[in-house]
Amino acid sequence: KFIAYVIYSIVISAVVYPISGHWIWNTSGWLHKLGFHDFAGGTAVHLVGGLSALIGAKLVGARIGKYSKNGKSHAIPGHNITLGALGIFILWFGWFGFNGSSTLSITGDAAIIKVGGILVATNLSAAAAATMAMVITWVRYGKADISMTLNGALAGLVAITAGSDQVSPIGAVIIGIIAGFVVVFGIEIIDNKFKIDDPVGAFSVHGLCGALGTILTGLLSVEKGAFYVKGGIKFFGTQCLGVVTIGIYVIIVMNIVFRIIDKVVGLRVATDVEIAGLDLKEHGLVSGYVDVVNTKGDVFERPVAEVDVADNIEIDASQYKADGKIRKVVVIMNQNRFESLKEALDKIDITGMTVSNVSGCGIQKGSTEYYRGSEFESHLLPKVKVEIVISTVPLGLLVETIKRAIYTGKIGDGKIFVYDVENVIKVRTNEEGRAALE
Repeated sequence: KFIAYVIYSIVISAVVYPISGHWIWNTSGWLHKLGFHDFAGGTAVHLVGGLSALIGAKLVGARIGKYSKNGKSHAIPGHNITLGALGIFILWFGWFGFNGSSTLSITGDAAIIKVGGILVATNLSAAAAATMAMVITWVRYGKADISMTLNGALAGLVAITAGSDQVSPIGAVIIGIIAGFVVVFGIEIIDNKFKIDDPVGAFSVHGLCGALGTILTGLLSVEKGAFYVKGGIKFFGTQCLGVVTIGIYVIIVMNIVFRIIDKVVGLRVATDVEIAGLDLKEHGLVSGYVDVVNTKGDVFERPVAEVDVADNIEIDASQYKADGKIRKVVVIMNQNRFESLKEALDKIDITGMTVSNVSGCGIQKGSTEYYRGSEFESHLLPKVKVEIVISTVPLGLLVETIKRAIYTGKIGDGKIFVYDVENVIKVRTNEEGRAALE
């Protein structure tokens, strides 16, 4: 519920963050006195927020349709990957200010050099994590998952936050590479093993990578890290202690906060509200995604991608003869072959057709596709249905043209259904039969 989100935001901002921030950053804070190092908030900001998100997601529960009765996770793709990518790049750019400005002042040559090193480390970690996430998903799912790659960039930014002022460029790359692994497998484990519906991977990105970066600072800090300085193992232990204690603090406090909110106003909306959409029910908008829904709430059919147009399809039409019968041919096919089919049909003088976007699959359940490590519903694969009625065009010519236009040799190419039509009536002129089609 929106009111629950508002209350939670007030409490975490006014109470939870300030307390953990005081422990870490204030000179009188107990973790600060121990030598705990969190330069820009890997633990103070990201671990706290990520753990809070995990607890909230667990108590709110999964979205309708996210898990089947046997617990299998189903993919629910985001609405606009382009806007998501834009958001990540805005964050990436903003992180230079987030980390660099944590020096509090840039006065003198020494400060300028230090900030330069921070910016380099920030960028290297993000780039390394994004690349690693892309490679991992490419290997695991057979395709480079764009959504997970973007999460990888954010994971690298989070992971470098704690130690960006103390690690070398090589150390930053190492942190980014490890963060790339952590974010991909973290999201999979949270989703598939713990059955917690975390739609954007907030805990894996912020919670796990915030903790990871803080702990790795204990090893890779060129000033105090265990890999660089004799006696650095004590500093590493302090980093681990800080992460564990902050984690315990957040788990206890946020469990209490969320459960109180749940008792007072409720965390989750009613089922009918979720189905209708929170944009509509909570904010009075038909949809925040105006390209998907019109003002009546009806879902628009998304345009079929104009890709993969077939090569010239040459068929000897002379070997086919029309028998004068009226037939309806229905094609269920992959979306990305539609332009190829349309071009091929135009060559045999078929211009009239009805096209619909549908979902479904055949007996083979379709090929398995993944989104963020979760399988798409096998029986809800996006398809295009094309309906054509013919009388003068030979049926064999039409069928052969369709087969050549949509064929790829892979599971899911589609099927062609042929029906005999008893009669056709043209409403405007009341003509029937073949005359109604001309």
